[in-house]
Amino acid sequence: MPAVYFSHGQESGPWGSKIQSMASNVQKLGCRAESVDYQGIADPTDRVNKLIRECANVEEPLVLVGSSMGGHVATAAAARVGAVGLFVLAPAYYMSGYESLTPPDMPIAIVHGWNDDVVPVENSIRFAKACNASLHILDADHRLTANIDDINDLLTRFIEGLVEN
Repeated sequence: MPAVYFSHGQESGPWGSKIQSMASNVQKLGCRAESVDYQGIADPTDRVNKLIRECANVEEPLVLVGSSMGGHVATAAAARVGAVGLFVLAPAYYMSGYESLTPPDMPIAIVHGWNDDVVPVENSIRFAKACNASLHILDADHRLTANIDDINDLLTRFIEGLVEN
């Protein structure tokens, strides 16, 4: 089973409620769950470099999961760490101050809320079109906390799909 590395958003921490729930979920599948602590690191590029360092010695297949800024960070690092899959929540794509990204060549699932007032849902639609990613738009805001059961179901199916292939 893969190792799953979580990247939190700008305003949260490595073991916020969403990551705790998703980590517990993937552990039940037999995956190792790790969450990188980016607190005190404001620059997205510095966060990308930290994630690359954290993943340097991972021996299992690697799945990156990121939320908001963490979604951008996970996407930027995915190809460089040899990830086999990328699962992102309300990713900060096409945002001012962030480097532009080339979609990595791997399975990608994007979850976004219709009512997101931080990162426009259109950004995820645009990115999904560019790389033929699986896109799940929920009746939710940026935090997606009320939708954690749906997110866990999607994450389970995503990981199971990676393992089957």
